[in-house]
Amino acid sequence: MVPLRLLRPLTTTGLMLALVSCQTNISQGMRVYPLSRTQPHDGLAVVNQPDGYGVHIWLDTDTRQTGVCRPLWNADPARLFNGNGSAPFSSGLASRDEFFDVVSNGEVMRQLRRETEALCKTRAPKATFQWREPPKQADQVVMEELPPLGARDLWPNPSQVRRDEQQMLQNAPPATP
Repeated sequence: MVPLRLLRPLTTTGLMLALVSCQTNISQGMRVYPLSRTQPHDGLAVVNQPDGYGVHIWLDTDTRQTGVCRPLWNADPARLFNGNGSAPFSSGLASRDEFFDVVSNGEVMRQLRRETEALCKTRAPKATFQWREPPKQADQVVMEELPPLGARDLWPNPSQVRRDEQQMLQNAPPATP
């Protein structure tokens, strides 16, 4: 039998231990932080595996509608390496299933919204930010159509470039010393 004077401190200690263990189970050791690719706010690192492995979600914006900027989702994240170290980097691809798992996490969603909104403010400062949730299962993934290539996007014929260079050299005025 435990004396009443010890019952209260033991109960308080037990409740605190229960709360701490619940918090650890919720986060499951997942670490989320911005990790830029080419400019601020265009990437999010999610360390969800042991030894610093995880996914590097590449963020992009959709500004096709005038005055509106919203996230453009790529459900094929890069594989994150050294996510808990001083020089994290990504290479290759992680699975879509892993992407769907991490975007189901509340903290990841909060960070995604914060980073995509900041990216929109950078890319289209006068546009209104409109949040669009990332896909959370395969049937929600939308493959974006790329615009068709035009003549200005293609490299010129190298033989034609060489002929043009020769023609310019032949018609050039003589060089003076």
